[in-house]
Amino acid sequence: MGIKAALSLPYARWITARVMRRAMDPERAQGEVLRMLIRTARDTAFGKEHRLSGVQDHASLAQAVPLHDYEGLRPYLDRVIAGEPDVLWPGRPIYLSKTSGTTSGAKYIPITRQSMPHHIHAARNALLAYIAGTGNTAFVDGKMIFLQGSPVLDRSGAIPSGRLSGIVADHVPAYLQRNRMPTRATNTIPDWESKVEAIVTETMNADMRLISGIPAWTQMYFERLLARTGKRNVREVFPAFSLFVYGGVNYAPYRDRMRALIGGDVDSIELFPASEGFIAWQDRRDDEGLLLNTASGIYFEFIPQEHGSAPAKRIPLAGVRVGMNYALVLHTNAGLWGYEIGDTVRFVSLDPPRIVVTGRTKHFTSAFGEHVIAEEVEGALKDAMAGQPCEVSEFTVAPQTAPREGGLPYHEWFIEFAVPPTDLSRFAALLNEAMMRRNVYYKDLITGSVLRPLVITSVERGGFTRWMKARGMNDAQSKVPRLANDRRYTEGLV
Repeated sequence: MGIKAALSLPYARWITARVMRRAMDPERAQGEVLRMLIRTARDTAFGKEHRLSGVQDHASLAQAVPLHDYEGLRPYLDRVIAGEPDVLWPGRPIYLSKTSGTTSGAKYIPITRQSMPHHIHAARNALLAYIAGTGNTAFVDGKMIFLQGSPVLDRSGAIPSGRLSGIVADHVPAYLQRNRMPTRATNTIPDWESKVEAIVTETMNADMRLISGIPAWTQMYFERLLARTGKRNVREVFPAFSLFVYGGVNYAPYRDRMRALIGGDVDSIELFPASEGFIAWQDRRDDEGLLLNTASGIYFEFIPQEHGSAPAKRIPLAGVRVGMNYALVLHTNAGLWGYEIGDTVRFVSLDPPRIVVTGRTKHFTSAFGEHVIAEEVEGALKDAMAGQPCEVSEFTVAPQTAPREGGLPYHEWFIEFAVPPTDLSRFAALLNEAMMRRNVYYKDLITGSVLRPLVITSVERGGFTRWMKARGMNDAQSKVPRLANDRRYTEGLV
């Protein structure tokens, strides 16, 4: 055992104990964050216009600061992007994180000196919680690969901009830099497919022990790795590989395919990072839910998402309930105020607060009033795969409101199978039954003959990768939307 591995266990236990003490008193932590945010930003342009100096608690915050999406906050963000200081937060951001928006095109999210450390510390805390809980320190002495965006920043504007994962790459602690792969030169390759091939070349003979990335892109890396090496599975290439770290999407639809590629199960850690802030991370291996990051510069509000009801008022963490779906609202030390991030979550515990991500506020299917969300389609797919074993590489769902063949409309599932089910018709029936169990409105539409049972359209191997590349989504942070309320996402897919 190396010295880093030997020291990591006591350090992990110490840090994890500190983190959990704060986590067990989340209302106090959130109160401290709110007071810090108001005290720091009250003299900014936004603070003066919204009279932040008069905010004392959640009720006065909700009254002073309206909800914003990116477009709503854009008049202020455009001033920030132009280099004007003291607009949303004192001074200027140190970076702008470039991310894709479904309605706003490219979005530029500020990252400040105050917010940057929390992106790093949250990821560190997740790894340390894993070490503290399992005692596994072996990966610390081996190589680690982070499949991420290019660290090259656009410096043509007043503030450097780039992908979040690329920005964070230059802030990884020094004690991990010696272990991490690939090299900076490889990470700067702009084309993702060319970059993956270069990563395979660079890593195929390394002592890889930790691999991190969005599951879909990690899957591509594994497939290219096996094709190049001729090995049957990843464990034959990397015998000491023991930990997979991922975020951004639900892992369940990818799990069977990843298990086949890896050659068995491997421990995993789920993260919930976003350009707007590091929201939550998995602190326990065997329990559902991610620990909400309540003491790290983000004050959270929640909007209940109840089907068919009028928009509900914003509530603080103290008012949430287990089992309810909520849209996330953030106030952050990067200068985002009343910001609707677009994700929905469900609480699985309150003491401490743990969440699961259930979908996106703008990614759902409700062309017929059913309001199907990502959690439901991902869960239904998992159920169907249990009844008709197969391996799914990727999928998305869209309504077909005007079938060319005539007849009733339906939900169309576009699925790329790595290993198809032996009986696709039976698989479709199981999937439809699972959807009716999970969404009562969908069940009513099927039994009432408003919709016909769902239809599966098979996508050829590599189809989603080509489709994403054609849409300019060919990088380590891009994700296939699970649902849409129209056909715009599925054009050109088959």
